[in-house]
Amino acid sequence: MKRFDQLRDLVMSLEGDFEKFYDKENQAAGTRVRKGMQELKNLAQEIRVEVQDIKNKA
Repeated sequence: MKRFDQLRDLVMSLEGDFEKFYDKENQAAGTRVRKGMQELKNLAQEIRVEVQDIKNKA
């Protein structure tokens, strides 16, 4: 569940920047959203590899 907590924390940390970008059209917040989404993509890939490795060992 540690990985799930990391994933959830990352998504929740982006909430403020999403609001600033979409509601207030803050361009700097958009840059932070894009950076956060890249981090989310990388974390998701790490989790996928980890799950596959565990599954293959079973």
